[in-house]
Amino acid sequence: MIRFENVKYERDGFSLAADFKVDRASLCAVLGPSGAGKSTLLSLVAGFEDLRSGRILIDETVMTGVPPAARPVHFVFQSHNDFPHLSLFDNVALGLSPRLKLDVEQRMAVDSALARVGLAALGQRKPGQVSGGELQRMALARALVRAKPVLLLDEPFASLDPGLRREMLALVVELHREHRLTTLLVTHQPEEARSACDAVVFVADGVARAPVETERFFQCTDEVVKRYLG
Repeated sequence: MIRFENVKYERDGFSLAADFKVDRASLCAVLGPSGAGKSTLLSLVAGFEDLRSGRILIDETVMTGVPPAARPVHFVFQSHNDFPHLSLFDNVALGLSPRLKLDVEQRMAVDSALARVGLAALGQRKPGQVSGGELQRMALARALVRAKPVLLLDEPFASLDPGLRREMLALVVELHREHRLTTLLVTHQPEEARSACDAVVFVADGVARAPVETERFFQCTDEVVKRYLG
């Protein structure tokens, strides 16, 4: 579970407030206009940005003062966050050992994660030798080996074509359910939220609103939401 308690964030004239909880093992979309603060919300959970006031808890543990690397969170970026000089295997292995010193059990875990996302035959290729979709599969494999209970995805499929987006979203849903992750997915595609997510956090006008069950969100009569959805 992720809980935002009277959270306020300010930077360079931009502000964001949040006061709600995301249920454990839920798959929650984060929607809203460009520049509203969707990525900022995820960065606050991950510890990449600091709060002005309030606090964030993950599974009842206060995250104040906890550095990003020590939080029970894995962040998947749009940019894959890969190291081009390393193989896909080693890129995934970085999730277990920054120095790439793996024991037999850890190597087996990396092999298993690559197989789970369909990359078993590509582990020795470099990022420049595979497609954008395969790089995103690699990023998800890294999330699997890190085995953190919270998964944050910041527009991870934005650069993919529609068919591949659907394929990757289906994979995220499978992994989310198998590992009972608490997942926040930032997307600019409302149909992705409608087809895959349990609930929607809507971010607009400096406020991240409490999650609303997905179908209820799309039936909402709120003028700001209706304007966003068109």
